[in-house]
Amino acid sequence: MEKLEEGDLVLCIVEKIEGTMVFVKIEGTEKEGSIITSEIAPGRIRNIRDYVVPKKKIVCKILKIGDNGNIYLSLRRVSLKERKEILEKYDNEKKMVSILKSILKEKTEKVIEEIKKENSLVEFLEEAKTNPKILEKIIEKENSERILLILNSQKKKKSIIKKEFFLKTTNPNGMTLIKNMLNTNEAEIRYLAAGKYSIKIESSDLKKADNKIQEILKNIENQSKKKGFEFSVK
Repeated sequence: MEKLEEGDLVLCIVEKIEGTMVFVKIEGTEKEGSIITSEIAPGRIRNIRDYVVPKKKIVCKILKIGDNGNIYLSLRRVSLKERKEILEKYDNEKKMVSILKSILKEKTEKVIEEIKKENSLVEFLEEAKTNPKILEKIIEKENSERILLILNSQKKKKSIIKKEFFLKTTNPNGMTLIKNMLNTNEAEIRYLAAGKYSIKIESSDLKKADNKIQEILKNIENQSKKKGFEFSVK
């Protein structure tokens, strides 16, 4: 079982709503947590069931773990990007558990428990694709090779990271300068409206895609400062 810490993002299942409190079960653990109304969503909440209902899957951030073990959570402090990443990770883990069960049968739970002592299941098996030895330390070589064969044959689902930004100038040669500034083969950049643009990357690795977009936008910002352009990210 992975150790929970303050600041962690966790997938939860809503168990019940009592008054202004929401009680959830934290997936992958035997633990429960609670969310107060002010941590459900920003602003005034007229009906808490507009945001959460029993059996619904939600991604929360751990705000505090009390001395008595109570776990206090927040729903509103989780960004759309973070929510997407956690749901994708959970979906990938379910697929990987299914693959392990198809090969290891009754040994599956013990192997997963061993893996999770050091790392998450998804991260461990992703690393094992390029470093099979770490899996062979836990599973006999024949089964390890069978598992990796299945994992490597699967195509990763691609996701899209997209942001909007503004770029303006009063320079009479501005359009040509902007066109040159936005010329890149690493992302798709499109003109939307006066001074408004979008940047998009499609990738199977959300983290790397987001880092690349941040890098490109930082480069555009630096060039904008040098040329005296107006630049901002939505």
